[in-house]
Amino acid sequence: MEEHSTRPAKRRFPGLPGQIAYARRFVARHLGDCPDPTTATLLTSELATNAITHSASGRETGKFEVCVHRAPGWARVEVRDLGNLKETPRPQHRDPYDTAEHGRGLDLVEALADKWGSEARQDGMGRQVWFELTWEESDR
Repeated sequence: MEEHSTRPAKRRFPGLPGQIAYARRFVARHLGDCPDPTTATLLTSELATNAITHSASGRETGKFEVCVHRAPGWARVEVRDLGNLKETPRPQHRDPYDTAEHGRGLDLVEALADKWGSEARQDGMGRQVWFELTWEESDR
């Protein structure tokens, strides 16, 4: 969906594990009236975790940014990191009975989001990974 009815909400967070809860709250505040804010906050948590685990955002002075776009029946959440452009994030497609603690984040994003993707940031300073959720306005 290309039309945006309002300006996106943006917030930058220090690249620390404890900041992931604040990123979830930020998204929940902006998507609280959508039919499934739990999915949006879960997927935000996964993308923020990836940003601080797999990019320069997790270094001592690192940061990541969360951007929330809204339109009727649609939301897009972007997590922008400080980058590792050598690797494109991909789902691992792990066996559901695999008991490893890590490696399922993008599998969840792929399974629960209506669309998702990853690309270099326009400013050339890293990568952004995003997901979109859609719903019928009558679901609200």
